[in-house]
Amino acid sequence: MMRKAGRPRDQTARREALVSAAGRAIAERGLEALRIKDIAEAAGVSQGSVLYYYPELDDLVLDVHRGAVESYLASRQQAYDEAPAGDPAARLRALLNSGLPSMTDDPVHGLLYELHRRAGRSPGHAELMASLFAREVALYTTALAVGAATGGFSLAASAPDLAHGLVALEDGYGLHIVSRNAALRPDRARELVLAHARAVTGRADL
Repeated sequence: MMRKAGRPRDQTARREALVSAAGRAIAERGLEALRIKDIAEAAGVSQGSVLYYYPELDDLVLDVHRGAVESYLASRQQAYDEAPAGDPAARLRALLNSGLPSMTDDPVHGLLYELHRRAGRSPGHAELMASLFAREVALYTTALAVGAATGGFSLAASAPDLAHGLVALEDGYGLHIVSRNAALRPDRARELVLAHARAVTGRADL
């Protein structure tokens, strides 16, 4: 008898479900405490099912990281695109507002920071972390360059240099927020980033 061909769509859906479940498990328990059992419970499947699709746990964690990066970047791009196209200040403000954790338990940023910890030991994770940074810089570079070209901004330095600084500033403040530093609440961090953006763009209404 001929064997039936596999179902790529079903397999893709099951992998996506496992990636989502693993992301929740990592956010709740952290990478160091992650177990196959936790992922199986979060996904509502057996441990054998997890191992069938991901014999190596590291491969699953890498897919979680990849998915988290793409989802986060898509949300930032959407925030920028949905702001009024003819208002560079509004577009930059939307981008700035999308870059910081909204609370200490922010699941998206918490997951990204946890996964970035693997970058020092894994080329795959290092590549994802570097890609995220580069693509965020590109977003800011576009926002700043367009604002300058249309006369909306008076930039204190080149758009790429300022973009690098804004992303690094977000990353630093974000880490303090998810680390529960009481001296740097989300609202305060957002105001500090906006104050910096006002200074380097010459726009007091940001």
